[in-house]
This record gives sequence, C-alpha cells and structure tokens, in this order.
Amino acid sequence: MIQYDLLADLQHPVGARTLAERAQRFMQEIFPICRSITGDGTRATLDLIGRHVPLERTEVPSTTPVFDWEVPNEWSIRDAYVADANGRRVIDFRRHSLHVLNYSAPVRARLSLADLRPHLYTLPDHPDWIPYRTSYWAERWGFCPTQCQLEALPEGVYEVVIDSELAPGALTYAECRVRGETEEEFLLFTHVCHPSLANDNVSGIAVTTFVARELLRTRPRLSYRIVFAPATLGSIAWLARNTEAARQLRGGLVLGLLGDAGPLTYKRSRRGNTEIDLIAGGVLRALGAHHRTVDFSPYGYDERQFCSPGFDLAVGRLTRTPNGEYAEYHSSADNLEFMRLDSLAESVQAIASILARVGSNRRFRNLAPFCEPRPGKRGLFRSTGGSGPREFELAILWLLNQADGTHGLYDVAAASGIAPEVLATAADTLLQAGLIEETAVASAQSGTAHHGQLEKQ
Repeated sequence: MIQYDLLADLQHPVGARTLAERAQRFMQEIFPICRSITGDGTRATLDLIGRHVPLERTEVPSTTPVFDWEVPNEWSIRDAYVADANGRRVIDFRRHSLHVLNYSAPVRARLSLADLRPHLYTLPDHPDWIPYRTSYWAERWGFCPTQCQLEALPEGVYEVVIDSELAPGALTYAECRVRGETEEEFLLFTHVCHPSLANDNVSGIAVTTFVARELLRTRPRLSYRIVFAPATLGSIAWLARNTEAARQLRGGLVLGLLGDAGPLTYKRSRRGNTEIDLIAGGVLRALGAHHRTVDFSPYGYDERQFCSPGFDLAVGRLTRTPNGEYAEYHSSADNLEFMRLDSLAESVQAIASILARVGSNRRFRNLAPFCEPRPGKRGLFRSTGGSGPREFELAILWLLNQADGTHGLYDVAAASGIAPEVLATAADTLLQAGLIEETAVASAQSGTAHHGQLEKQ
C-alpha cells in the first residue's frame, strides 16, 4: 500500500490546528521586529527561529556579485521620527516599524511641511493604514504616515530624524537540513525580510519553522533543505552559492501568505507539469477546500528565481491570497488580527499532505526495458486471454512502460487514471518479480508529469 505516514498528525485537522496554534504564538513574538533584506532585524528573526530548529547561517558580504545582482550595503536603523514645533513626535518609527521607508538613508534636518511632503508616502484610499514602502536600490529617505496623520499636519517647520546607517556588512540567510533515508533533497523556502506584516510573511516564517521542527522528529524518505532568506536577493544569493545542489533538487515549495481568509492557492512551476505541480493540485482537491491552481508567471515571490530558465526547477508556490490580491497587502492592516487560525491550520494540513505524497512518490526503472516482458510466465497475468486486462494487469503494463527512472507513482496515476494505491501494489509485485528497481532521480529536470492529465488525480 502507498504510505502517507510522513507528518501523519499534521495531515489531520486536529494535529494541523495544534501546530497552527504554536505558529500563531510564534508570530506574536516575531511580528514587531523591523526586518529588511539585510541587517540585525533579520538576524534577530533567525535567532528566534533557531530556538526551535537548528540553523546553518551564511553571511554574504556587501558588494558580492550574485549573478546579475550585487549584495548592497547593510542597513541598520535605531530610531526615526518627525517632530512638530513642540517636540511631539507626529510620525514615530518606535510606534510602528512601517512608519519609515525601509532602507532609508540617514537624515537630520528641519524642514517646512512643503519640503517634507515629497518624502511622505500614504494610502489615500485607506486613510487609517500605514503603507509598506522600500528603497533598496536608490538611496533616499522617507516616512510612511497614514493619510489621516498627513492631513492633520499643520503648516510649520518639522524636525526630521532618521538615525540609520548604510555601510559594508552582509546579507544573511539560514538553512535547516533534515537528513532522510535518501540523498534526494526537497526544498522549502520562505522569505524573512518583511517587517511587521503578519500574512506577508510572519505567517510563512512561523508555519515553515514548525513544519521543519516536525520533519526533524521523523525519519523521512527524502532529505529536506528548509531555507529562510530575504525575498528575491536572498534566493538569488542562495542559488549563486548552491548552484549544483539546486540542480539536484527533487523539487520544492515556496511558502508564504498562509494565514488570510482567502482560498489556498498553488502556483505551478515554470514547466507546469512537474511532480510537485501534479501532487500539490491533487492535495488541494483531496482536502475538499476552496482552492485555486494557477499557472506560472514571472511575477511573485522566490519561485521566479528557482524557475528562471537557467535553473528551471520543479518548484511551485503555496499561498492563500497571492501577493497584491488582497487590500491589506503591504500595509499596517496586514496585522495579527488579520490572521485566521483556521486558515493557518488548513495551510499546515496542505503542506504536510504535499510532503507526504512527494515522499511516497516512488520512482522505478524497468530492468527488462526492451519490449514488454512476458508477465504470464511470472504469474502476473491470467492464463486465459481475449477479454482485456483487469485494472491490476493494466497497472503492471503502465508501470513497466513508464519505469524509466523519472516517472513516479503519481505521474503514472495521472497518465493512466489508475489509483495510486493500485499502482503501489503493482509496483511491489514487480519489485518481487525482479522486473523493476526503485531509483532516485539525479535531477529535478526529470520527473515530468503528464500535463493533460493533471486534473484527473
């Protein structure tokens, strides 16, 4: 029988909810931290993750080229405010980390309101929300008040202070490695650079941390690399430093935006027909949850780096409402109150089920590949012909034909319409007969599913 015992507790609602509750408590701890693509906020977040799972950290120095990019100077910030003539802080970084333009250059000045306005970013359509804005690649300074705060500012002269520094340092990412029974590796990636945004991506950080902790308690069939890194530049830096290892990945999932009320959304890999695409879509359907499966696009999160044409890895993305598709995205309204425990639990259940199916998706090589072997003399077929094969006999034929070392049980199930459980039993029979052998796949470039059959399983 096919086995789904990896993370078995998390595949059921009670176990998934228990982990979600732990993740929710962890979210409260890491939410206030001012993170960015570099700096001590990200390191502090990794410190807290490291209390739950062992991490191997990598520091990539400033000016290091990573493909077509370069690691910038490290950003650190101690304080930032705009004060009125009475010294009252009318915009205060200490009240909310989103109040400062992320990666702001330092400034100390006294400015009129007219001169200050070009440096203020608001959300006029949501006058009580603080926007999240960044300036990684152009040196500038700025603040992000609410529209209501801006409209309440009287004319006058304001003291403007951003006590920050842009100086040589490093970009930091960390990995948790889980050793399995085989050397084949599966990737989990989540971004850790966003400050004080609950769904994006405190939810992804917390859920990934506790899923990693559960994986460490098992003896999984596959090995896992769980990467916590800044968005975009972090995955680019990781790929630059792990190019060969990346090309050997069995597949992967980018995880984020896991706690809002929207439907589970799986975004396919660039090829759209890989093992992870097939399995993730099948899991969402099996959960019976309201869900979406969408095709790849080069806009989004770090899946676009793993799926860039030079790598073209079997890496998809699991979110709920994708980036930019909910009103609270990149604003102070993406707060802890915006998170739903039921949504976090359902996300955990989906992740656990996907990992279990990938781990159960055994691959085989036909040891008699030149024409189909004679099954009757091995007692695999009925001795009376003429009536067409039964399902089990058909499963044997499909497995023998597809057993080229690249197709797993779920690939064959998608192509044939035969249940994975029947195929697993047939595979065990063929193994005993010495007609196939189980094999690892050397590269994520193989294992392509049958795209036209993706919706059948």
